[in-house]
Amino acid sequence: MAKTEHTSKTVAAKASKILKDPKSSKAMKSIAASALTQAPDRKKRK
Repeated sequence: MAKTEHTSKTVAAKASKILKDPKSSKAMKSIAASALTQAPDRKKRK
């Protein structure tokens, strides 16, 4: 994967919900975590 490719905000939000859901399978959580590691960092508020 190129360095310029990132997970979209929509996909990152859905991945976060999957990780928080206790009913999600290990495979789903693994994929969600992978997507979040590719998401751009959030900017700090001043």
